[in-house]
Amino acid sequence: MLPTTASKGRGAARAAPPLFGPYLRRIVKWQQMDIEYTFWQMVHLCTSPKVVYQHTKYHKQTKNQWARDDPAFVVILIIFLVFATSAYCSAYGESASHAALTITSVVFFHFLFAGIVLATVCWFLTNSYLREEPNSHVVEQRVEWLYAFDVHCNSFFPAFVILYVLQYFLSPLLVAHGFFPALLSNLLFMLAISYYHYLNFLGYDVLPFLDRTTFFLYPIGLVIILSPLMILIGFNPTRYFLSLYFG
Repeated sequence: MLPTTASKGRGAARAAPPLFGPYLRRIVKWQQMDIEYTFWQMVHLCTSPKVVYQHTKYHKQTKNQWARDDPAFVVILIIFLVFATSAYCSAYGESASHAALTITSVVFFHFLFAGIVLATVCWFLTNSYLREEPNSHVVEQRVEWLYAFDVHCNSFFPAFVILYVLQYFLSPLLVAHGFFPALLSNLLFMLAISYYHYLNFLGYDVLPFLDRTTFFLYPIGLVIILSPLMILIGFNPTRYFLSLYFG
């Protein structure tokens, strides 16, 4: 069972809002999902991500929780993943059974399983090491697990646009041999991974009870160091991943 909130004591546990029950029930109720607001968030995550997290503060004030209570973002992102992966399968795949396996792998492993793992790691790190010590006059606050998963989903979407959509249209160029395709492929991956970690930072930096959230920017430095090395040795991540999935 996944954690919902981290709290000490029975009283604190009772005060925690029941996040997962209503969230999961709304997955099968399209009429209760705010589709228009979800698309607004997706657009602004790519253009003005700070605006999205400013709205997160309003959500906390009105709903008394940081996490979304609407699963529309996850549902729509999964639908996008299915369509994008299907496009890759139609272009590079061999059979319908292989396409079904690839789509299942991308949705359940790359997005959901990896997202659950990353959200759990960030949830643990923030609650264990990055929280400010509250004084006696302030109510202790902790990062909700579902909010950590929201942050992952927010960060994943622009990476999806770059590595699933943009890369698809550029793939005839990117899969070619040579220095320029390797350079362009590495730049795409560097941009996608760096932007993912930047949005991860914004998601936790907006929480007023966390400190030292610049920790989430450190992986960007590693990406910037490794990318030139990958270019110099001629490593092409697009060719690598397409060959991994499609031979």
